[in-house]
Amino acid sequence: MDNISILGIIIALGAILAGQILEGGHLSSLLQPTAFLIVVGGTTGAVLLQSPPRVFLDGVRMVKWVFAPPRRDLEQVVSLVVGWSMVARRDGLLVLERHINTLAEPFMRRGLQMLVDGAEPDFLREALEIETDAWAARMRQSARIWESAGGYSPTIGILGAVLGLIHVMENLSDPTKLGAGIAVAFVATIYGVGLANLVLLPVSKKLMAHISSQAARREMYIDGLLGIANGDNPRIIESRMRGRIH
Repeated sequence: MDNISILGIIIALGAILAGQILEGGHLSSLLQPTAFLIVVGGTTGAVLLQSPPRVFLDGVRMVKWVFAPPRRDLEQVVSLVVGWSMVARRDGLLVLERHINTLAEPFMRRGLQMLVDGAEPDFLREALEIETDAWAARMRQSARIWESAGGYSPTIGILGAVLGLIHVMENLSDPTKLGAGIAVAFVATIYGVGLANLVLLPVSKKLMAHISSQAARREMYIDGLLGIANGDNPRIIESRMRGRIH
């Protein structure tokens, strides 16, 4: 669980709500279902319009990384690869075949399978780096739906404000309807700007950071497999892999 993400949300929302109360306002004045519908519905529709279905669905699934990041067990990967290198130096690469099915990640299984099959180091690096680059590009494209939503949200909020003001202008002769229209107008702007800067854009940046971290983890794993393929000393492999940990 990423506690700092939860803390960030609590601090951001808490500060805004506390400021509203300190200014003498009421929390109920910020609860406008109409404004919420305009901003959230409009933003969601705009993102759906720009995104292929697979990209949109992948981006939605990725949001769980904000609170439950993908594992970054770098020390475990180093220990695993160094152990393989010791076994390979002693008993040969074919002995590593029994370890393939013990790996949960398809990427790691494919890499070890290629190593056991005797792939040339250059081919091994090229194949795994192409797969890593393609994976990272696909994941970044999906994560960008949140960045796009953060761009659309303030504009949709302004649109909601304009709609609220139109409603006000249409009912100038009926003072009882002016308050609701003005409230929707201003609260829609708050929703649009607040949603973008407190949720959507930070989520996008967080996901991008996790994607970069996972790509670096894969690069470290590739480095270790190449060391085994080249017959490097396990201590050298370990040192090189640890150099990528930061």
